[in-house]
This record gives sequence, structure tokens and C-alpha cells, in this order.
Amino acid sequence: MSWNTLANKQPYVVRLLTNSIKKERLAHAYLFKGNKGTGKKQVALHLTKAYLCRMRDSSEPCGQCPDCKRIDSGNHPDVHLVEPDGQSIKIEQVRKLQKEFSYLGLESKSKAYIIEHAERMTTQAANSLLKFLEEPGQKTIAFLLTENPQQLLDTILSRCQILTFAPQSQAQLIQALMDKGHPEQLAKTAVALTNDLNEAEDFLEDEWFVQARRNVLKLGEELFERPQRALLALHEYWHPHFKEKQQVEIGLDLLLIWFKDVFLTQLEEDSVVFSDYKNILSVQALQSSQSRVQHQMMQILEAKRRLNANMNIQLLMEQLVLRLQEG
Repeated sequence: MSWNTLANKQPYVVRLLTNSIKKERLAHAYLFKGNKGTGKKQVALHLTKAYLCRMRDSSEPCGQCPDCKRIDSGNHPDVHLVEPDGQSIKIEQVRKLQKEFSYLGLESKSKAYIIEHAERMTTQAANSLLKFLEEPGQKTIAFLLTENPQQLLDTILSRCQILTFAPQSQAQLIQALMDKGHPEQLAKTAVALTNDLNEAEDFLEDEWFVQARRNVLKLGEELFERPQRALLALHEYWHPHFKEKQQVEIGLDLLLIWFKDVFLTQLEEDSVVFSDYKNILSVQALQSSQSRVQHQMMQILEAKRRLNANMNIQLLMEQLVLRLQEG
């Protein structure tokens, strides 16, 4: 990994950070915001290496000194990674971090910490971190990584230098997957779900995902053409395949893409994901109004919200199908 490699994904961010390193004007706290797969953690780790490396060449860490090697292996005593414990980052985790930083650096006089999914901090954890950001103590650099900065306290945002990580081009991701031998239609579907190349590849190498796509497309057809069979379809092939909450969420995302494709077809847009089903999409676009399809998309989004509120999965899907039939 090098700044040149990272610049292929995030040229603006890398240019700003490398200039700051050269001028020795790094901020004490950064907020990296952007979609999953945009390279936030990789940039944070590489900047940490540059920050701690004692043999740095301009802005580039050497990659060979003990600091660089220990960061690469994930066991540097002065670099701390905080991740959600279950669904949230708790105050005990922030207090532990503060305690660690009260000690002198074991390898150097500098320390760094990276908080992933920073928006998942509890209110108590966020307030505790706020005090830490205001009074970091010894030479410290902090990285808060988030996909949803609007969920963070304004007071935390105001104490960080905020850098926005641009989403990767879908066309580039699709081409990268096709270059690895994945069919175009499946690649387009995976990229519609994630901006992370590795996650998209994981989808495509999982037969469960390939069958999930078939099942969703089948349900999408039945909702329009044979609505009286839609509830039966749930018991025949939906519930047996989408058993866990995470699987149901993927199924709902795919179903939302289907209805979005219907809507795009109504607008005569050519950027549909399920382009191998263009004929069926065209028929459904003629059979329904734009307002109805928009309402159906809202019903799926509401089902996703209720899923995250831990509603019974089977009941949720049955209610959704009835609402989609009503339009």
C-alpha cells in the first residue's frame, strides 16, 4: 500500500493529507465520511504509519521500520482501533481508550486511535469522547470513520477536520468484477448493493446470492402478473431462502432495486440494474403509474426500517406483500 495506490481511489483526500504531512500541519482529529468501500480505514492506517514512522521519506512511510511493520500486523501498542461492541460503541470502550492514552507511549511519544462506525457511539460514549477530543494530552492523532455523519454530535464534528471520501464509479467496479470472470448481470446487481469491491466479490462467489437474485426477480414478476400467488410465493421460496435478518435485508434491497428499475423504465432511462429483464420491466412500467411505483418503493423502505426494529420477519414480509399489492 502506498499513497499513489490510495490516490487511485481518493485523489483529493490523498493530495490534501500528503501536503499536510510535508508541511507538518496535520490536524489532531479527522472525520472521514463516505460510503463503505471508499478506503477510509486504509487511508487512516496509512496516515498513522506516516505519523509514527521514523524513517519516512517526505510523506511516504518506509514500510520497513518496526512501527510500520507492527501497524501492518495490527499489534502496535500505540495504535488503537475501536469498533462497535454489538450494535453500538459503549462508554466503557471510550473510557478504556482514554486510560490507554494516559500512559506514555510504549514505542514512541505519539499515539493514534481509529474509531470505526463512529456514528454508533452511545450518547454517553460520544460525550466522553468529546472531552477527549478537546483535551487529547500528549501528541495524538484521531480518526473517526463514518457512513452517516449526520448522526454524530455537532460538537464532535466541529472539533474534527472533515474529509469526504468520494464513492467509486459503478462502471469501474463492474468492469473490475468482469475482469475477474464474473458475469456482467451479476456484477451489476452486486455493485448496486455495495460500493465495496471486496464485498461485491464475496456476493458473487456465494451461490446463496445468485439464488437470492432469482427469487427476488421471480417475486417481482408475481407481484405484478400473479398478485394472488404472492403470499404463497413467500412460503414456497422466499422464507426458506431468506432466513436470517441480514439475508432478509439483502432481499429487500434487491426488491427495491426491482421497483426502482420499473420506475426508471417509466422515465425511459436506460440505467436499469436488471437489464436482462428489460422486456418484463417494460410491461410492468406500462401497467402501473409512477406514483404507485413510488409508493411501493416507500413501502419497502418502511419494511427495512421495521426489520431493523426487530419485527417478526415472516409477519413483516406478509404485510409488505399485501401493501405492495395495494399500491
